Amino acid sequence: MTRVLIVGAGPAGIRAAETLAAAGLRPQIVDEGERAGGQIYRRPPPGFTRPPRSLYGSEATKAVALHRTFDGLVREGRVDHLPRATVFALADGVAHIVQEGTVRRIAYDRLILATGASDRLAPVPGWQAPGVYSLGAMQIALKSQGVALGRRLVLAGSGPLLTLVAHQLIKAGADVAAVLDTAPLAAQAAGGVSMALARPLVTLRGLVLRARLGRHYHPGATLDRIEADAGGPTALRWRDAAGRARVSSCDAVALGWHLRAETHLADLAGARFEWSPIWHQWLPVADAMGRAGNGLYLAGDGLRLLGADGAEIAGRLAAIACLRDMSLAASDPGKDLRRLARMTSFAKGVASAFPWPADMVRNLSGETVLCRCEGVTVADARSALALAGPEANRVKSLARVGMGRCQGRYCQLAGAEIVAGETGRTLCEVGRLRAQPPVRPIPVSAFLQADPDT
Repeated sequence: MTRVLIVGAGPAGIRAAETLAAAGLRPQIVDEGERAGGQIYRRPPPGFTRPPRSLYGSEATKAVALHRTFDGLVREGRVDHLPRATVFALADGVAHIVQEGTVRRIAYDRLILATGASDRLAPVPGWQAPGVYSLGAMQIALKSQGVALGRRLVLAGSGPLLTLVAHQLIKAGADVAAVLDTAPLAAQAAGGVSMALARPLVTLRGLVLRARLGRHYHPGATLDRIEADAGGPTALRWRDAAGRARVSSCDAVALGWHLRAETHLADLAGARFEWSPIWHQWLPVADAMGRAGNGLYLAGDGLRLLGADGAEIAGRLAAIACLRDMSLAASDPGKDLRRLARMTSFAKGVASAFPWPADMVRNLSGETVLCRCEGVTVADARSALALAGPEANRVKSLARVGMGRCQGRYCQLAGAEIVAGETGRTLCEVGRLRAQPPVRPIPVSAFLQADPDT
Protein backbone atom coordinates (compact mmCIF):
# COMPACT_ATOMS: atom_id res chain seq x y z
CA MET A 1 0.00 0.00 0.00
CA THR A 2 1.14 3.53 -0.76
CA ARG A 3 2.65 5.17 2.28
CA VAL A 4 1.25 8.67 2.90
CA LEU A 5 2.81 10.87 5.56
CA ILE A 6 1.09 13.97 6.92
CA VAL A 7 3.14 16.49 8.88
CA GLY A 8 0.96 18.56 11.19
CA ALA A 9 -2.29 17.78 13.01
CA GLY A 10 -3.96 21.17 12.90
CA PRO A 11 -7.13 21.86 10.88
CA ALA A 12 -5.42 21.11 7.54
CA GLY A 13 -3.74 17.92 8.68
CA ILE A 14 -6.88 16.60 10.37
CA ARG A 15 -9.07 17.10 7.30
CA ALA A 16 -6.41 15.57 5.06
CA ALA A 17 -6.21 12.52 7.32
CA GLU A 18 -10.00 12.21 7.43
CA THR A 19 -10.26 12.33 3.62
CA LEU A 20 -7.53 9.74 3.09
CA ALA A 21 -8.96 7.42 5.75
CA ALA A 22 -12.40 7.62 4.12
CA ALA A 23 -10.78 6.34 0.91
CA GLY A 24 -9.33 3.32 2.70
CA LEU A 25 -5.79 4.55 3.24
CA ARG A 26 -4.08 4.61 6.63
CA PRO A 27 -1.86 7.71 6.70
CA GLN A 28 0.73 8.47 9.33
CA ILE A 29 0.46 11.85 11.05
CA VAL A 30 3.47 13.40 12.76
CA ASP A 31 2.74 16.33 15.03
CA GLU A 32 4.71 18.33 17.58
CA GLY A 33 1.72 18.68 19.88
CA GLU A 34 0.67 16.15 22.47
CA ARG A 35 -2.91 16.34 21.21
CA ALA A 36 -4.18 17.24 17.75
CA GLY A 37 -5.64 20.65 17.07
CA GLY A 38 -2.79 22.88 15.99
CA GLN A 39 -2.19 26.37 17.30
CA ILE A 40 -5.65 27.79 16.67
CA TYR A 41 -7.43 24.84 18.28
CA ARG A 42 -4.71 23.96 20.77
CA ARG A 43 -5.94 21.76 23.60
CA PRO A 44 -4.93 22.07 27.25
CA PRO A 45 -3.37 19.09 29.02
CA PRO A 46 -5.73 16.35 30.31
CA GLY A 47 -7.32 17.35 33.58
CA PHE A 48 -7.68 21.04 32.79
CA THR A 49 -11.30 22.05 33.23
CA ARG A 50 -11.67 25.23 31.16
CA PRO A 51 -14.62 24.70 28.78
CA PRO A 52 -14.16 24.97 25.00
CA ARG A 53 -16.12 28.22 24.89
CA SER A 54 -13.54 29.84 27.16
CA LEU A 55 -10.66 28.54 25.05
CA TYR A 56 -11.95 29.07 21.52
CA GLY A 57 -14.76 31.60 21.82
CA SER A 58 -17.09 31.60 18.80
CA GLU A 59 -14.98 28.84 17.22
CA ALA A 60 -15.65 26.36 20.05
CA THR A 61 -18.06 24.20 18.03
CA LYS A 62 -15.57 23.86 15.16
CA ALA A 63 -12.73 23.08 17.53
CA VAL A 64 -14.62 20.33 19.36
CA ALA A 65 -15.77 18.79 16.06
CA LEU A 66 -12.21 18.65 14.74
CA HIS A 67 -10.91 17.14 17.97
CA ARG A 68 -13.61 14.47 17.95
CA THR A 69 -12.98 13.65 14.31
CA PHE A 70 -9.29 13.09 14.82
CA ASP A 71 -9.65 11.25 18.13
CA GLY A 72 -12.14 8.94 16.44
CA LEU A 73 -9.74 8.17 13.60
CA VAL A 74 -7.01 7.28 16.09
CA ARG A 75 -9.32 5.23 18.31
CA GLU A 76 -10.60 3.22 15.33
CA GLY A 77 -7.07 2.55 14.10
CA ARG A 78 -7.66 4.31 10.78
CA VAL A 79 -4.58 6.54 11.13
CA ASP A 80 -1.22 6.24 12.85
CA HIS A 81 -0.62 9.25 15.07
CA LEU A 82 2.88 10.15 16.27
CA PRO A 83 2.45 12.96 18.85
CA ARG A 84 5.25 15.01 20.42
CA ALA A 85 7.31 14.32 17.31
CA THR A 86 9.31 16.77 15.20
CA VAL A 87 10.32 16.30 11.58
CA PHE A 88 13.75 17.90 11.36
CA ALA A 89 14.88 16.70 7.91
CA LEU A 90 13.55 15.28 4.65
CA ALA A 91 15.62 13.45 2.06
CA ASP A 92 15.04 10.78 -0.60
CA GLY A 93 11.54 9.85 0.53
CA VAL A 94 12.48 9.61 4.19
CA ALA A 95 11.37 11.88 7.04
CA HIS A 96 13.83 12.15 9.91
CA ILE A 97 12.01 12.77 13.16
CA VAL A 98 12.79 12.98 16.84
CA GLN A 99 10.23 11.64 19.29
CA GLU A 100 10.71 11.29 23.03
CA GLY A 101 14.43 11.91 22.69
CA THR A 102 15.01 9.30 19.98
CA VAL A 103 15.66 9.78 16.27
CA ARG A 104 13.47 7.76 13.91
CA ARG A 105 13.14 7.53 10.15
CA ILE A 106 9.82 7.19 8.33
CA ALA A 107 9.76 6.27 4.66
CA TYR A 108 6.92 7.68 2.59
CA ASP A 109 5.68 7.62 -1.00
CA ARG A 110 3.55 10.76 -0.78
CA LEU A 111 3.92 13.69 1.57
CA ILE A 112 1.32 16.20 2.76
CA LEU A 113 2.82 19.14 4.63
CA ALA A 114 0.37 20.96 6.90
CA THR A 115 2.98 22.82 8.91
CA GLY A 116 0.96 25.95 9.69
CA ALA A 117 2.38 29.35 10.46
CA SER A 118 4.11 31.26 13.22
CA ASP A 119 4.35 34.90 14.27
CA ARG A 120 5.85 37.36 11.82
CA LEU A 121 8.08 39.53 13.99
CA ALA A 122 9.74 42.89 13.47
CA PRO A 123 12.60 44.09 15.67
CA VAL A 124 11.86 46.83 18.17
CA PRO A 125 14.72 48.44 20.14
CA GLY A 126 14.89 46.50 23.40
CA TRP A 127 13.00 43.43 22.18
CA GLN A 128 15.86 41.15 23.20
CA ALA A 129 14.98 41.63 26.88
CA PRO A 130 13.57 38.68 28.83
CA GLY A 131 9.83 39.04 29.09
CA VAL A 132 9.34 40.02 25.44
CA TYR A 133 7.34 37.31 23.68
CA SER A 134 5.53 36.72 20.44
CA LEU A 135 1.74 36.97 20.38
CA GLY A 136 1.63 33.26 19.61
CA ALA A 137 3.66 32.42 22.71
CA MET A 138 1.33 34.54 24.82
CA GLN A 139 -1.65 32.70 23.35
CA ILE A 140 -0.08 29.26 23.85
CA ALA A 141 0.50 29.96 27.54
CA LEU A 142 -3.10 31.09 27.94
CA LYS A 143 -4.63 28.13 26.09
CA SER A 144 -2.33 25.41 27.40
CA GLN A 145 -1.87 26.50 31.00
CA GLY A 146 -4.45 29.20 31.62
CA VAL A 147 -1.82 31.80 32.55
CA ALA A 148 -0.75 35.24 31.36
CA LEU A 149 2.98 35.75 30.86
CA GLY A 150 3.16 38.84 33.04
CA ARG A 151 1.20 40.92 35.52
CA ARG A 152 0.79 43.99 33.29
CA LEU A 153 0.98 43.44 29.55
CA VAL A 154 1.47 45.51 26.41
CA LEU A 155 0.61 43.91 23.08
CA ALA A 156 1.98 45.48 19.90
CA GLY A 157 2.08 44.75 16.18
CA SER A 158 -0.75 44.38 13.71
CA GLY A 159 -3.23 41.89 12.32
CA PRO A 160 -6.22 39.87 13.52
CA LEU A 161 -4.11 37.89 15.98
CA LEU A 162 -3.29 41.08 17.87
CA THR A 163 -6.97 41.79 18.48
CA LEU A 164 -7.80 38.15 19.23
CA VAL A 165 -5.05 37.56 21.78
CA ALA A 166 -5.77 40.88 23.49
CA HIS A 167 -9.45 39.99 23.77
CA GLN A 168 -8.67 36.50 25.08
CA LEU A 169 -6.30 37.85 27.72
CA ILE A 170 -8.68 40.55 28.92
CA LYS A 171 -11.56 38.07 29.05
CA ALA A 172 -9.40 35.73 31.13
CA GLY A 173 -8.75 38.52 33.62
CA ALA A 174 -5.26 39.63 32.57
CA ASP A 175 -4.18 43.25 33.05
CA VAL A 176 -3.59 44.57 29.53
CA ALA A 177 -2.21 48.10 29.65
CA ALA A 178 -2.32 48.82 25.90
CA VAL A 179 -2.89 47.22 22.50
CA LEU A 180 -0.72 49.10 19.96
CA ASP A 181 -1.56 48.53 16.30
CA THR A 182 0.96 49.95 13.83
CA ALA A 183 -1.60 49.82 11.00
CA PRO A 184 -3.28 53.22 10.47
CA LEU A 185 -7.07 53.33 10.40
CA ALA A 186 -7.05 54.39 6.73
CA ALA A 187 -5.31 51.16 5.69
CA GLN A 188 -7.61 49.12 7.89
CA ALA A 189 -10.68 50.72 6.35
CA ALA A 190 -9.47 50.15 2.79
CA GLY A 191 -8.60 46.51 3.38
CA GLY A 192 -11.74 46.03 5.44
CA VAL A 193 -13.93 46.58 2.38
CA SER A 194 -12.44 43.53 0.66
CA MET A 195 -12.73 41.55 3.88
CA ALA A 196 -16.38 42.44 4.34
CA LEU A 197 -17.30 41.61 0.76
CA ALA A 198 -15.65 38.17 0.97
CA ARG A 199 -16.64 37.13 4.51
CA PRO A 200 -19.05 39.61 6.09
CA LEU A 201 -19.80 37.62 9.26
CA VAL A 202 -16.12 37.00 10.03
CA THR A 203 -15.36 40.67 9.45
CA LEU A 204 -18.22 41.71 11.73
CA ARG A 205 -17.00 39.33 14.43
CA GLY A 206 -13.56 40.92 14.24
CA LEU A 207 -15.02 44.41 14.55
CA VAL A 208 -16.98 43.35 17.61
CA LEU A 209 -13.82 42.02 19.26
CA ARG A 210 -12.05 45.26 18.38
CA ALA A 211 -14.85 47.32 19.91
CA ARG A 212 -14.62 45.34 23.12
CA LEU A 213 -10.99 46.39 23.52
CA GLY A 214 -12.23 49.94 24.02
CA ARG A 215 -9.65 52.34 25.42
CA HIS A 216 -6.93 49.66 25.31
CA TYR A 217 -6.70 49.80 21.49
CA HIS A 218 -4.57 52.42 19.70
CA PRO A 219 -4.34 52.30 15.85
CA GLY A 220 -1.56 53.93 13.85
CA ALA A 221 0.95 53.60 16.69
CA THR A 222 4.70 54.00 16.18
CA LEU A 223 6.88 51.87 18.45
CA ASP A 224 9.99 53.66 19.73
CA ARG A 225 11.59 51.28 22.20
CA ILE A 226 11.06 48.77 24.98
CA GLU A 227 12.66 49.84 28.24
CA ALA A 228 13.86 47.06 30.51
CA ASP A 229 15.97 46.28 33.54
CA ALA A 230 17.51 43.01 34.69
CA GLY A 231 14.05 41.64 35.47
CA GLY A 232 12.54 42.38 32.05
CA PRO A 233 10.43 45.13 30.48
CA THR A 234 9.41 48.15 32.51
CA ALA A 235 7.71 50.22 29.80
CA LEU A 236 7.11 50.56 26.08
CA ARG A 237 7.63 54.03 24.61
CA TRP A 238 5.50 54.79 21.57
CA ARG A 239 3.79 57.57 19.65
CA ASP A 240 0.12 57.71 18.82
CA ALA A 241 -1.38 58.41 15.40
CA ALA A 242 -1.05 62.15 16.02
CA GLY A 243 2.66 61.81 16.83
CA ARG A 244 2.31 62.42 20.58
CA ALA A 245 4.82 60.61 22.79
CA ARG A 246 3.27 58.00 25.07
CA VAL A 247 4.60 55.57 27.66
CA SER A 248 2.89 52.34 28.74
CA SER A 249 4.25 50.76 31.91
CA CYS A 250 4.42 46.97 31.82
CA ASP A 251 6.38 43.91 32.89
CA ALA A 252 5.81 41.88 29.69
CA VAL A 253 5.44 42.67 25.98
CA ALA A 254 4.03 40.56 23.16
CA LEU A 255 4.82 41.37 19.51
CA GLY A 256 3.48 40.13 16.19
CA TRP A 257 2.67 41.39 12.69
CA HIS A 258 0.16 38.87 11.34
CA LEU A 259 1.74 35.52 10.38
CA ARG A 260 4.56 33.95 8.39
CA ALA A 261 4.14 30.61 6.69
CA GLU A 262 6.22 27.76 8.12
CA THR A 263 8.04 26.66 4.95
CA HIS A 264 11.33 25.05 5.98
CA LEU A 265 10.16 21.49 5.29
CA ALA A 266 8.57 22.51 2.00
CA ASP A 267 11.96 23.88 0.98
CA LEU A 268 13.73 20.63 1.91
CA ALA A 269 11.05 18.66 0.04
CA GLY A 270 11.86 20.52 -3.18
CA ALA A 271 9.03 23.04 -3.47
CA ARG A 272 9.61 26.11 -5.62
CA PHE A 273 9.23 29.55 -4.01
CA GLU A 274 8.08 32.96 -5.15
CA TRP A 275 8.12 36.33 -3.44
CA SER A 276 4.56 37.40 -2.56
CA PRO A 277 4.11 41.18 -2.49
CA ILE A 278 0.63 40.61 -1.03
CA TRP A 279 1.75 38.66 2.03
CA HIS A 280 5.21 40.26 2.05
CA GLN A 281 7.14 37.00 2.34
CA TRP A 282 8.46 34.09 0.30
CA LEU A 283 5.80 31.40 -0.22
CA PRO A 284 5.92 27.98 -1.87
CA VAL A 285 4.31 27.56 -5.28
CA ALA A 286 1.48 25.03 -5.69
CA ASP A 287 -1.60 24.57 -7.81
CA ALA A 288 -5.10 25.22 -6.49
CA MET A 289 -5.25 21.70 -5.03
CA GLY A 290 -1.95 22.04 -3.19
CA ARG A 291 0.30 20.07 -5.55
CA ALA A 292 3.83 21.41 -5.17
CA GLY A 293 5.86 18.63 -6.76
CA ASN A 294 5.88 14.93 -7.55
CA GLY A 295 4.14 13.33 -4.59
CA LEU A 296 4.34 16.58 -2.59
CA TYR A 297 1.22 18.39 -1.38
CA LEU A 298 0.95 21.53 0.74
CA ALA A 299 -2.05 22.62 2.80
CA GLY A 300 -3.02 25.25 5.32
CA ASP A 301 -1.10 28.32 6.41
CA GLY A 302 2.19 26.77 5.34
CA LEU A 303 1.01 27.47 1.77
CA ARG A 304 -1.64 30.19 1.93
CA LEU A 305 -2.34 32.34 4.99
CA LEU A 306 -6.10 31.78 5.01
CA GLY A 307 -6.79 30.93 8.65
CA ALA A 308 -8.38 27.87 10.24
CA ASP A 309 -11.42 27.60 7.95
CA GLY A 310 -9.26 27.89 4.86
CA ALA A 311 -6.84 25.33 6.30
CA GLU A 312 -9.61 22.74 6.66
CA ILE A 313 -10.58 23.22 3.02
CA ALA A 314 -6.97 23.12 1.84
CA GLY A 315 -6.35 19.93 3.79
CA ARG A 316 -9.26 18.23 2.06
CA LEU A 317 -8.13 19.48 -1.33
CA ALA A 318 -4.56 18.24 -0.83
CA ALA A 319 -5.86 14.80 0.13
CA ILE A 320 -8.19 14.74 -2.89
CA ALA A 321 -5.25 15.65 -5.15
CA CYS A 322 -3.22 12.86 -3.56
CA LEU A 323 -6.01 10.32 -4.12
CA ARG A 324 -6.52 11.39 -7.73
CA ASP A 325 -2.80 11.15 -8.43
CA MET A 326 -2.97 7.59 -7.13
CA SER A 327 -5.94 6.89 -9.46
CA LEU A 328 -8.26 6.38 -6.48
CA ALA A 329 -11.82 7.61 -6.17
CA ALA A 330 -12.17 11.05 -4.65
CA SER A 331 -14.95 13.58 -4.18
CA ASP A 332 -15.53 16.55 -6.49
CA PRO A 333 -13.40 19.49 -5.27
CA GLY A 334 -15.49 22.15 -7.03
CA LYS A 335 -17.33 23.46 -3.96
CA ASP A 336 -14.17 23.60 -1.87
CA LEU A 337 -12.29 25.40 -4.63
CA ARG A 338 -14.98 28.08 -4.80
CA ARG A 339 -14.94 28.52 -1.03
CA LEU A 340 -11.16 28.72 -1.05
CA ALA A 341 -11.26 31.48 -3.67
CA ARG A 342 -13.55 33.52 -1.43
CA MET A 343 -11.26 33.01 1.55
CA THR A 344 -8.28 34.06 -0.54
CA SER A 345 -10.02 37.34 -1.30
CA PHE A 346 -10.64 37.84 2.41
CA ALA A 347 -7.00 37.05 3.26
CA LYS A 348 -5.76 39.56 0.70
CA GLY A 349 -7.93 42.17 2.38
CA VAL A 350 -6.36 41.27 5.74
CA ALA A 351 -2.87 41.64 4.28
CA SER A 352 -3.78 45.07 2.91
CA ALA A 353 -5.45 46.24 6.11
CA PHE A 354 -2.59 45.22 8.39
CA PRO A 355 0.66 45.81 6.45
CA TRP A 356 4.16 44.80 7.44
CA PRO A 357 5.94 47.88 8.93
CA ALA A 358 8.66 48.11 6.28
CA ASP A 359 9.60 51.73 6.97
CA MET A 360 9.87 51.12 10.71
CA VAL A 361 12.30 48.25 10.11
CA ARG A 362 14.43 50.05 7.52
CA ASN A 363 14.87 53.03 9.86
CA LEU A 364 15.98 51.05 12.90
CA SER A 365 18.99 52.44 14.76
CA GLY A 366 22.28 50.56 14.40
CA GLU A 367 22.35 49.34 18.00
CA THR A 368 18.98 47.60 17.67
CA VAL A 369 19.31 43.83 17.93
CA LEU A 370 18.24 42.29 14.64
CA CYS A 371 18.84 38.59 15.36
CA ARG A 372 17.99 37.72 18.96
CA CYS A 373 19.43 34.20 18.73
CA GLU A 374 22.93 35.39 17.80
CA GLY A 375 22.86 38.92 19.21
CA VAL A 376 23.47 40.46 15.77
CA THR A 377 22.68 44.17 15.56
CA VAL A 378 21.38 46.19 12.64
CA ALA A 379 24.82 47.82 12.41
CA ASP A 380 26.45 44.37 12.15
CA ALA A 381 24.23 43.49 9.21
CA ARG A 382 24.85 46.80 7.48
CA SER A 383 28.61 46.55 7.89
CA ALA A 384 28.63 43.07 6.33
CA LEU A 385 27.20 44.41 3.08
CA ALA A 386 30.59 45.70 1.90
CA LEU A 387 31.77 42.10 1.47
CA ALA A 388 28.49 40.22 1.19
CA GLY A 389 26.66 42.37 -1.30
CA PRO A 390 22.86 42.44 -1.47
CA GLU A 391 22.24 38.69 -1.10
CA ALA A 392 20.53 37.21 1.94
CA ASN A 393 22.58 34.01 2.27
CA ARG A 394 25.91 35.83 2.02
CA VAL A 395 24.83 38.30 4.69
CA LYS A 396 23.86 35.29 6.80
CA SER A 397 27.33 33.77 6.33
CA LEU A 398 29.20 36.94 7.25
CA ALA A 399 26.93 38.49 9.89
CA ARG A 400 25.19 35.33 11.23
CA VAL A 401 21.71 36.76 10.70
CA GLY A 402 19.41 33.73 10.67
CA MET A 403 22.06 31.28 11.87
CA GLY A 404 20.62 30.77 15.36
CA ARG A 405 18.16 28.27 16.79
CA CYS A 406 15.13 29.88 15.08
CA GLN A 407 16.79 29.39 11.66
CA GLY A 408 15.76 32.86 10.52
CA ARG A 409 12.09 32.52 11.39
CA TYR A 410 12.17 35.71 13.45
CA CYS A 411 14.85 37.77 11.72
CA GLN A 412 14.96 36.73 8.04
CA LEU A 413 12.38 39.19 6.77
CA ALA A 414 13.69 42.08 8.85
CA GLY A 415 17.25 41.30 7.75
CA ALA A 416 16.21 41.33 4.10
CA GLU A 417 14.44 44.64 4.70
CA ILE A 418 17.66 46.15 6.07
CA VAL A 419 19.68 44.86 3.10
CA ALA A 420 17.13 46.11 0.57
CA GLY A 421 16.98 49.52 2.20
CA GLU A 422 20.76 49.93 2.27
CA THR A 423 21.40 48.70 -1.28
CA GLY A 424 18.37 50.03 -3.13
CA ARG A 425 17.31 46.52 -4.16
CA THR A 426 13.89 44.94 -3.98
CA LEU A 427 13.18 42.24 -1.42
CA CYS A 428 12.80 39.78 -4.27
CA GLU A 429 16.33 40.63 -5.46
CA VAL A 430 17.75 40.19 -1.97
CA GLY A 431 16.45 36.62 -1.96
CA ARG A 432 15.55 34.22 0.82
CA LEU A 433 17.52 32.11 3.25
CA ARG A 434 17.81 28.50 2.14
CA ALA A 435 16.43 25.97 4.61
CA GLN A 436 18.92 23.51 6.05
CA PRO A 437 18.45 20.49 8.29
CA PRO A 438 17.85 20.26 11.13
CA VAL A 439 15.00 22.74 10.78
CA ARG A 440 14.50 22.58 14.54
CA PRO A 441 17.12 22.23 17.29
CA ILE A 442 17.75 18.55 18.03
CA PRO A 443 19.72 17.33 21.05
CA VAL A 444 22.85 15.35 20.22
CA SER A 445 21.66 12.65 22.62
CA ALA A 446 18.74 11.91 20.27
CA PHE A 447 21.15 10.77 17.58
CA LEU A 448 23.01 8.58 20.05
CA GLN A 449 19.72 6.86 20.87
CA ALA A 450 18.55 6.50 17.26
CA ASP A 451 16.17 3.61 16.66
CA PRO A 452 18.25 0.96 14.78
CA ASP A 453 15.12 -0.49 13.16
CA THR A 454 14.33 2.76 11.35
